[in-house]
Amino acid sequence: MGWSLVVPLKPLVRAKSRLSRAAGEELRPQLALAFALDTVTAALACEDVLDVAVVTDDPVAGERLAALGARVVADVPGRGLNAALAYGAGQVRQRRAAAAVAALNADLPALRPAELGRVLSAASAFPRAFLADAAEIGTTLLCAAPGVELAPAFGGPSRARHRESGAREIVLPGAESVRRDVDTGEDLRAALALGVGRHTARCVPRMRAHAAAEGARAPGV
Repeated sequence: MGWSLVVPLKPLVRAKSRLSRAAGEELRPQLALAFALDTVTAALACEDVLDVAVVTDDPVAGERLAALGARVVADVPGRGLNAALAYGAGQVRQRRAAAAVAALNADLPALRPAELGRVLSAASAFPRAFLADAAEIGTTLLCAAPGVELAPAFGGPSRARHRESGAREIVLPGAESVRRDVDTGEDLRAALALGVGRHTARCVPRMRAHAAAEGARAPGV
């Protein structure tokens, strides 16, 4: 089964606010964009993925992601993450009514195409299926078979909400890169240990420089 992925991305000025402490306010939007570029690059390289639609109103991110081959969709509802995902899925199915659609987080900088393919293959056995994040609280991927509503419920403890909605949880070893979303400095360190894409890797020296400067300013140092 070939999948159409829907990837949501906030305007970069508001994205990844919890990374400010680890990366600095100047680098934070650049990291958010790097995460999205690495996520979409890996997704487009997955043999099970037919296309990727990115739902965003950020012009800089939209231009960069379109250059990779993604279709950029404006966030017409403007009512938050789940409304954006439902709208994006609808836009995909306007073009291809029988599309199998999956919502994928934009903050998976360590994403590996082969691991994503294995998860999508497992999801194809169910009408709706999802993959929990590394913390086992949220969700990084939600899949809906052709003709089935995506019904996203992302945000906070979405693992429980997706399970309660009837979606089947995918439990699959060797899918760490698909589960490793990044919201904090600790998350980013875990992603770096897995191995991140080239866009995120370019930001790492500046992030480390910021951390060193912050450490030098700390009391008693």
